[in-house]
Amino acid sequence: MLEAEASADMLFMTQPFTVTIATEQPPEVLLVKAVLSGERDRFARLYEMYAPMVHGILLARVPRGEVDDLVQDIFLHALRKLHTLRDAAAFGPWIAMIARNRAMDFYRSSRETVEVTEQMAVERPPNRTAREILDMICRLPEAYRETLVLRFVEGMTGPEIAARTGLTPASVRVNLHRGMKMLREKIGAVAG
Repeated sequence: MLEAEASADMLFMTQPFTVTIATEQPPEVLLVKAVLSGERDRFARLYEMYAPMVHGILLARVPRGEVDDLVQDIFLHALRKLHTLRDAAAFGPWIAMIARNRAMDFYRSSRETVEVTEQMAVERPPNRTAREILDMICRLPEAYRETLVLRFVEGMTGPEIAARTGLTPASVRVNLHRGMKMLREKIGAVAG
């Protein structure tokens, strides 16, 4: 009897039946929310996740000797300004844009220049080949330069680059393909 009443009640429900589906949030969303709620030590995990990307973006744009300090500056700035981030899911593209802007600021400020002597040009550093290739990458157009450095220097996969920078996977694939083609041409021109 009770089963029949329960079934009848279920059939005559007046409120719509809703199923709540738990959507899993990306880890950076949870981390950003935790940092904003006072758990500042969670920012270290965001640093671990995004420092290689920021490093690669800077490496494609500024002298190697300046990159490590700028990475630290960018993350300190991001921590201070995290409250201005409107969408926690956009942390990757947001910090990538901060890195790009900081690289532009680097060149806006006046820097002391050092004269290159002939002796300096003759000395060959131990990893000159890798440095020469990185220098060639840094002379490519910006879109190709950034994706190539993130892929080959920072070791990120195409989907990781897309997810972290906010680019579409197709754009990353195109940039990597075209960038590699241009790099091969430059390497061939230097070797020949």
